[in-house]
Amino acid sequence: MTSAPTPSTPPPSGNLDPAIAARLKRGADGLVPAIAQQYDTGEVLMLGWMDDEALHRTLTTGRCTYWSRSRQEYWVKGDTSGHIQRVKSVALDCDADTVLVRVDQTGAACHTGDRTCFDADVLPLAQ
Repeated sequence: MTSAPTPSTPPPSGNLDPAIAARLKRGADGLVPAIAQQYDTGEVLMLGWMDDEALHRTLTTGRCTYWSRSRQEYWVKGDTSGHIQRVKSVALDCDADTVLVRVDQTGAACHTGDRTCFDADVLPLAQ
């Protein structure tokens, strides 16, 4: 089982392009949030976590790879569910501390079986 970098050690760049690794601002756990968005509609699908290796795998395979904080292992979206995310583009935000992955989502993105993890308005808006 592969583990994510610990807060006491700097995150390894491993196979990640050195220019990308130099820009990327990771949390103390070596992870960055990765937002998955449907490429053609702009629908926000889910939030996952990536370290350098997960980002490298995502960029080189064309399939979203995330780091599971609960299982402490890498997972490729759709390997067990069939709900695949095919990568169309990847961008860093202006601070380089969040990854936006534009994908073509097959099936549900959420583990609950819903298309998106953000399907409910739960906060009232001030008028």
